[in-house]
Amino acid sequence: MRTARFTIGDVVKHRVYPFRGVVFDVDPIFSNTDEWWEAIPADVRPHKDQPFYHLLAENEETEYVAYVSEQNLLPDDSDKPLRNAQIAEFFYEGPNGDLIFAGQAH
Repeated sequence: MRTARFTIGDVVKHRVYPFRGVVFDVDPIFSNTDEWWEAIPADVRPHKDQPFYHLLAENEETEYVAYVSEQNLLPDDSDKPLRNAQIAEFFYEGPNGDLIFAGQAH
């Protein structure tokens, strides 16, 4: 099992698709359904034996939750603010602008 490259609170972007988000949970290896995994075209299907990340994600049109393999993520150094409304449920902004995990609001 590999050590995860990204941690909770990291802002990342997808290597291929135009979306970005903040990590709110990490699975050390694939932990979704086989149906989800098999729905990915075989030529781009990621290996299951790597970290997978739960993201509060967004693209130009919408905000959503994404589940993405480590091989498909890059750090997002754009410093552009994220607009996903769910971010406030999990994070607060630290003194230097970093997102600090606060857990899910009740």
